[in-house]
Amino acid sequence: MHALSHGTTSKPTTVAVPQALSLPLIEAAFPRQIHPYWPKLQQETRAWLLEKRLMPPDKVVEYADGLCYTDLMAGYYTDAADEVLQAIADYSAWFFVWDDRHDRDIVHGRPAAWRRLKGLLHAALDSPTDHLRHEDPLVAGLADSVRRLYSFLPDTWNVRFARHFHAVIEAYDREFRNRTEGIVPTVEEYLELRRLTFAHWIWTDLLEPSAGCELPDAVRKNPSYRKAALLSQEFAAWYNDLCSLPKEIAGSEVHNLGISLITHEGLTLEEAVADVRHRVEECVKEFLDAERSALKFADSLDDGTTGGKELGVAVRVCLGNMRNWFSSVYWFHHESGRYMVDSWDDRSTPPYVNNEAAGEK
Repeated sequence: MHALSHGTTSKPTTVAVPQALSLPLIEAAFPRQIHPYWPKLQQETRAWLLEKRLMPPDKVVEYADGLCYTDLMAGYYTDAADEVLQAIADYSAWFFVWDDRHDRDIVHGRPAAWRRLKGLLHAALDSPTDHLRHEDPLVAGLADSVRRLYSFLPDTWNVRFARHFHAVIEAYDREFRNRTEGIVPTVEEYLELRRLTFAHWIWTDLLEPSAGCELPDAVRKNPSYRKAALLSQEFAAWYNDLCSLPKEIAGSEVHNLGISLITHEGLTLEEAVADVRHRVEECVKEFLDAERSALKFADSLDDGTTGGKELGVAVRVCLGNMRNWFSSVYWFHHESGRYMVDSWDDRSTPPYVNNEAAGEK
């Protein structure tokens, strides 16, 4: 199946989607959007990766654009101010590099380096200005990106974001132990852990600075809003599992919904793929229902006051960006070199990672 895609050039290109991974409903009902700042965003994030030494210069030149990290964010937070989108895109690129370091620390048996990094990331999250010049680029990079993210909304949002990301760091630690010890979580354990390692609530939090408004608790915790937010993230996590299953089997991974289904539910590989695909498709359909309910909720917030009208508009912006997440995630998985395992010399070693002794200093 083919469809137009923005890709990493200035003109749309045609991308082939393997039949096993194609989702006609996404292509029909979720037209792809892209932030007009995207070409500049790509340049600036590439420069930021170099400045912060998050990837070796040769790998930035060869792989950064093809990994499509900026495409993913520019297709999601399409209503964000340019400086907000830039901060989010840099943070997202940092997140991918962190994920790669975590993977390499496991592969190369570096538990002490991981524990040290984990503690430093917790500290940088709470006190970014104190870690801007840290010798470890990952620590300094997190400090720089969250310092910028913390500048857009009140401290109450910052505290919530930090709380959610502290939980993500701890979830990565649980994943480290599971992979080191060869423990495949049960399906329910995996789904709970995945909501943290995929950072569901982080990407949902970032909808708010993109809309220029911190949402009150009563809005964020409204069942229709929360369900739509969760479904958009569940789709992304499970579709990622579907697309990355070959890569993660090659890398002896234990964290993938398909792997949990095979290990604990006795499914064959083919049955597990079908199960994950079914969950993904149901997620999309359920979101369309949840979206309708959440839009009615947004309408109800407009009570005739200026504040009510602004809040209703902000909620509709957040819901529109949740919708964007479906198409952005979908095309990202077919454009990004992160998932082109068949083109790698070693299917267990991504060519864009620093496979040296990072973190041992």
